[in-house]
Amino acid sequence: MSDLPRRAVTRSAKLATLPLGFAGRAALGLGKRIGGKSAEIVAQEVQQRTAEQVFKVLGELKGGAMKVGQALSIFEAALPQEIAGPYRATLTKLQDSAPPLPVATVHKVLTEQLGDDWRDHFLSFDDKPTAAASIGQVHRAVWRDGREVAVKIQYPGAGKALLGDFSQLARLGKMFGALLPGLDMKSLLNELRERIAEELDYLSEAEAQHAFALEFDGDPDFHVPDVVAANEMVLVTEWMDGTPLSRIITGGTQEQRDRAGLLFVRFLFCSPARVGMLHADPHPGNFRMLDNGKLGVLDFGAVNRMPDGYPKVFGQLMRIFNEGDMDTVMAGLRREGFIREDVDIDPDALRAFLAPYVEPTAVEEFTFSRAWLQTQAASVADLRPTNVVRQLNLPPSYVLIHRVHAAGIGVLCQLGTTARFRDEVIRWVPGFADDPDDKPLPIS
Repeated sequence: MSDLPRRAVTRSAKLATLPLGFAGRAALGLGKRIGGKSAEIVAQEVQQRTAEQVFKVLGELKGGAMKVGQALSIFEAALPQEIAGPYRATLTKLQDSAPPLPVATVHKVLTEQLGDDWRDHFLSFDDKPTAAASIGQVHRAVWRDGREVAVKIQYPGAGKALLGDFSQLARLGKMFGALLPGLDMKSLLNELRERIAEELDYLSEAEAQHAFALEFDGDPDFHVPDVVAANEMVLVTEWMDGTPLSRIITGGTQEQRDRAGLLFVRFLFCSPARVGMLHADPHPGNFRMLDNGKLGVLDFGAVNRMPDGYPKVFGQLMRIFNEGDMDTVMAGLRREGFIREDVDIDPDALRAFLAPYVEPTAVEEFTFSRAWLQTQAASVADLRPTNVVRQLNLPPSYVLIHRVHAAGIGVLCQLGTTARFRDEVIRWVPGFADDPDDKPLPIS
């Protein structure tokens, strides 16, 4: 795998350029302060150059480094477009251009995982992959009972490369603190490492996908292909045709966009209540609109296990935000760990940051659009120390929830969906509906 540098020395050397580069820029900044530049301007320049190098190095590496980059990308609104734009483009290129494994390597993995007689499991097997991603690729085949199946094969060495990055990145907490001083980077890295370990375990993925398939079997809105067979590095599931959500985004009618967006939101909100899990990779490539009008869902490698559904405080704070009580919202966020004890945040800046997440729930019907999202993001797009995004923390238990909601809003804006999203929140998110027996959240 030419695009997945696995040698520890090579990867460590790339990651090591981060703190050394930051130290050099800090020294340069000190010199400029002595020369008369204000501390705030110097700090902003150092932060911007640090961000440029952070995202450049993370983007060059697949594996854990890229996963951390993706996690940090939820804070892109705090970065200037000249930094965030090329960074997003780099990640997209990496995700879309993973070269396929040689056929001999594919056969070797299948032999190691399924035995010398692996071909006996299939009536046919297409050696050319239908899709390739950062840790594996998918082949189309026909199972021995005649069912069309998707065979997901993990790249040899991908796990070691992914997890190895985290031991390196864990040493860079101070540098990330310069970019996002409100963020508990150590906790974030620990949470991401655990989630990546799960994503590498195809048996765990098979368990999650089977649970979703059982729950949504015969459902009028959703279809999840069931698992046929699985072990640690090979996952065989039922094949599913359909129109990728990405194609609805580029060429769908408004009716198709509205239907797809509503089902997309319904699936994300209802799953914790119905399955006890949240699909944590809401990429358009993981969703299909089927000919029967259902939304088909793929790839359950990243899930957030939520046996009790959405936390009730989540719905309560959204409702209280819509009522305009920012004091209670801030107190609730501080208690949940989103605002650290030593950080003071401007209520108006916080309201502007939260608006994209909550505003669609304040009205009966809402239209998502790129223009609306750009307007929202512009209110927090700077690198000053007072920027609210840089002051917020992301508690480990909310890492995947936040990732899903941030990415989900992006997908909805690409679709340009108009729908009754508030109804879905009322139905599936505890605490959002105004319950007269519900005790108000304390301010302190």
